[in-house]
Amino acid sequence: MNKIQTVMFAAILILCGSASLSAQYVREPVNAYFTTKEMPDLMKFLPAPPDSIINKFTYDVSQYMWGKEMRKDPVRAEIARRDGEYGLRYIIQEFSEPFGLEISREGTPEIYKLLREATATCDSICTLPKVRYMRRRPFVVFNEHTLTPDSEASLSRSGSYPSGHTILGWSAALLLMEINPAKADTLLARGYMYGESRVIVGAHWQSDVDAGYLAASVAYAKLHTSERFLEQMSKAREEFVRLTTPAVAEPQRRSARSARRAARQQARAY
Repeated sequence: MNKIQTVMFAAILILCGSASLSAQYVREPVNAYFTTKEMPDLMKFLPAPPDSIINKFTYDVSQYMWGKEMRKDPVRAEIARRDGEYGLRYIIQEFSEPFGLEISREGTPEIYKLLREATATCDSICTLPKVRYMRRRPFVVFNEHTLTPDSEASLSRSGSYPSGHTILGWSAALLLMEINPAKADTLLARGYMYGESRVIVGAHWQSDVDAGYLAASVAYAKLHTSERFLEQMSKAREEFVRLTTPAVAEPQRRSARSARRAARQQARAY
């Protein structure tokens, strides 16, 4: 096995064993807009994690302590726990309210499809640096528990830098902002909070999260060079306008509710 094969094999093992591989993506085939190789190479411009850079790493440690203090706020701690769940269905749960419309496969199929394929594409940008650096997570360094103890075993086997959760949350916020620009401030605030949750949980250093915001923004820009993405974004925006126009919104919502009820009844039948 040559060096390239070894690196890719390690990447597969790590991703399959980590929280970064959503069960949603496993169940549904995703037609990504770009392969990992076609995405910008973070290794060529993203600085290495600052473990050995004293001033910056001191900030990471101080932010870890800040995160532990934030856990004392039960409301914020619960949000951080929810944000610890990785996958499209959790993004939909957390972002539908700030987006201003309930997102679902049945009720908003074009928006759902855009999110599914675009967030999966953005996620792939972190594969190489996670494998190359294999940065140890703060809860491993300090030998302490996180707010999501069930995920600790898998997280400890995957690299911390950059934060895949942050890439997911920030890219989702950017995508939904483009669909509904009127909610930009609310969506970006929720996307930023999603990244902060990783520090509060104790699963990531602050520099992991900061790199995640940057990586997601780079991936989001890359998406706009895909004609297929632009076409799907247009469909998603048209769907949003149709569903939020008062004259047609309520019949569309009734139809979506009926479709969801039928889907649940069919699932129970099995």
